[in-house]
Amino acid sequence: MLEFSSQSSVLLYLGYAIDRHDTHLYHKRITRTATLKCTLIKFSDINTRTPTLEHRYTHFKAEGEIEFRSILFVPGSAPHDMYDQYYARSSSIRLYVRKVLITDEFDEFLPRYLSFVKGVVDSDDLPLNVSRETLQQHKVLKVMGKKLTRKVLEMLRKLSLKAKKDQEESEDDEESKSEEEEKKEVEDPYIKFWEEFGKSIKLGLIEDSSNRSKLAKLLRFKTSASEDNWTSLSDYVERMPDWQQSIYYISGSSEDEVKSSPMIEILKKKGLEVVYLTDPIDEISLQNLTEFEGFKLQSVTKEGLKFGDEDEYTTSKRLEMYEEKFEPLTTWMKVLYGKKVSKITFSNRLDTTPCVLVTGQFGYSAHMEKVMRSQAFADDKKSGMQYMMSQKTLELNPRHPIFTKMMDLVQDESGDDEVAKDLALVLLDTAMLTSGFNIDNTADFAKRMYGLMKQGLNLESDDLLPEIEVPPEPENDEDLDEDEVDDLDEDGDDGRAEL
Repeated sequence: MLEFSSQSSVLLYLGYAIDRHDTHLYHKRITRTATLKCTLIKFSDINTRTPTLEHRYTHFKAEGEIEFRSILFVPGSAPHDMYDQYYARSSSIRLYVRKVLITDEFDEFLPRYLSFVKGVVDSDDLPLNVSRETLQQHKVLKVMGKKLTRKVLEMLRKLSLKAKKDQEESEDDEESKSEEEEKKEVEDPYIKFWEEFGKSIKLGLIEDSSNRSKLAKLLRFKTSASEDNWTSLSDYVERMPDWQQSIYYISGSSEDEVKSSPMIEILKKKGLEVVYLTDPIDEISLQNLTEFEGFKLQSVTKEGLKFGDEDEYTTSKRLEMYEEKFEPLTTWMKVLYGKKVSKITFSNRLDTTPCVLVTGQFGYSAHMEKVMRSQAFADDKKSGMQYMMSQKTLELNPRHPIFTKMMDLVQDESGDDEVAKDLALVLLDTAMLTSGFNIDNTADFAKRMYGLMKQGLNLESDDLLPEIEVPPEPENDEDLDEDEVDDLDEDGDDGRAEL
């Protein structure tokens, strides 16, 4: 029987078990004690804490409808195959009834997105003289599961606030500290957790609607103002201007892609912060989070973008004037593009870029379209995917000189209509690329680009030049005639005879 001499030794042993991920040995030895009193101590009373365990565990005794005791903790790193078989993975919580192991495969204790949490639960209120299958259907297990989930989320909330709390305490401390100690204080333990298990929190937004508001506060993203650091949505809201009405985000395949996107030109100019979503699951999870602390989440790649500082009368009046001015050009472009775009309008999100393609409020974004198309069983024809992908709006920058020149070409009856068509099609293809979409017919796009290169180089014809003439192969010294070899031999013999 394993006994602990002091509370500190219990904590150190717990830290050893967690850091080594030796959960089986840990569970076995803890439950072999005469009582669970050693595991039910108040760790808040211990002065010597293991740094790696700080706020990574929770220990409590639940009372009320059902009484049970539990120790739950988060491992230091995630298994390499954690998300390969996500829906086949079971919970890592071991259930004991009166110190007798019942099972370690109870999925009812914690939701699937918290399957990385490990621990022990012991209760005296569950029956022992029934089968495990019958025990799994016991109604009190659902009550225990809700309490365990609530405790885990509270543990993660405290972990997420630890760095800020330590920073506030360090600011109050007037003693000088070395650079190494200051650097150690800046390190946020929750960031390490997020880099290992952040995807699980995002899955929780999709699966657990009852705890969605708590999970939203645990999210971390990189933004245009975070300087390559992780930031929370709460910190984003604190940095918002008073007139900002929404939380803006943009999705893409990489951070470099979203940083250089033309969709955020005006937002950068206005000093508005944009959340970068570079994980394929990011946009899917945020679709289940309609708002955060009263602010609506708005994608900058979809139509209907508003900033909050506009004068509605000035904006609407200016839009009417632009539509009237470029009406011949937009009408001609609608006929030329056909079903490739649903409508053509003028943009309020562009600064230097001529045009972009945006999607409808309830359609897929360009990045989501790529994600859905890459699925193994994706079929555009047999699902609603085709309808979700077909609503694209071409937004023009009315201040760009390209459209003034193009309107002159369209209105000039004596001009070359084919040149105007090629320019308009190249403009659409370029907008699709810069907006994150794929070009359907790359061969036609390449042909038009080669035509523009021909015009830029002032080539009169693109006919191929004749092939270059290859000179005859020169004779090598090894291929000398036999007669020449014989003459050389005779000359050599004569020379040796004279000597």
